[in-house]
Amino acid sequence: MKYDLNLLPVFLALMKERSVTRAANRLGITQPALSNSLNRLRDMLKDPLFIRERYGIRPTQLAEEIAPTIEAALAQLDDLIVHQQDFEPGNAERLFMIAPNSYVELVLMPPLVARLRELAPGIKLRLTPFGNDLAETGVISGTTAMVLGRVIDPPDNLVVQHLMDDGLECIVRRDHPHVADLLTRDLYESLRHVNVLPPGRIRAGVFQALGQQNLKREVAVSVTHFLAVPEMIAVTDYCATLPRLICRWLERDPRLKVVPAPVDLGTFPVEMAWHVRYRHDPAHRWLRGVVSELAKSLTTL
Repeated sequence: MKYDLNLLPVFLALMKERSVTRAANRLGITQPALSNSLNRLRDMLKDPLFIRERYGIRPTQLAEEIAPTIEAALAQLDDLIVHQQDFEPGNAERLFMIAPNSYVELVLMPPLVARLRELAPGIKLRLTPFGNDLAETGVISGTTAMVLGRVIDPPDNLVVQHLMDDGLECIVRRDHPHVADLLTRDLYESLRHVNVLPPGRIRAGVFQALGQQNLKREVAVSVTHFLAVPEMIAVTDYCATLPRLICRWLERDPRLKVVPAPVDLGTFPVEMAWHVRYRHDPAHRWLRGVVSELAKSLTTL
């Protein structure tokens, strides 16, 4: 009997997303095309595989049972095939799904896009959020190429590489009436603060750094993204404690200025993780090298 191996990634995407629409988006195909592939899967395996529910689809018992085997088989095929392939960046045509946290998306993704445009214009990126849950990014199943940020307790099927370390600094408006070039502990604690609560481990890192130094702050407003900070700071006498590279990026705004934190708040790591199936993939290895090189260059600025 002949089997269409192109149907197997569709099956894994449906297992991951539990939604025909989201699975189609993940694979970069239309919803009708995915539905057609699902019907062929059902015919091939003689099972409904996925049952419609109010908020998506639920895998059948058979789907749950065969999913680990299919994932392992595809990983072995990937290793066998891509290891034999040559990779030429200038001629490559490929889509990579990447899950950066909000910090990485702001400081590393723009230079990565610029470098890819220069060296590999046929490579396209699709970004998906990376919060606290690695499973939600798709990297554990291999449907996402890599995650970038802080990787906590990775499973055995992920490879983790340290990219760089960053520290914490403070940002205020340039004409702040109380802050010149230095920020003392007493002044820091007397100010009101803008607090950034993005999804992911940076949030915990900032709280831990402040707690370890017993540094107190009165939070006036909390926002969910770094991009909300400059307007908040520019029109108030508030202060924000942010990663150093974020502060350097925000300092381009002439209304703002960066000052050192009143005490050493330490550093936090930035890491890259990917599924073991991509260990020998030439295109993936090349992209990892570009990401690593760019991360190192950021720490020397």
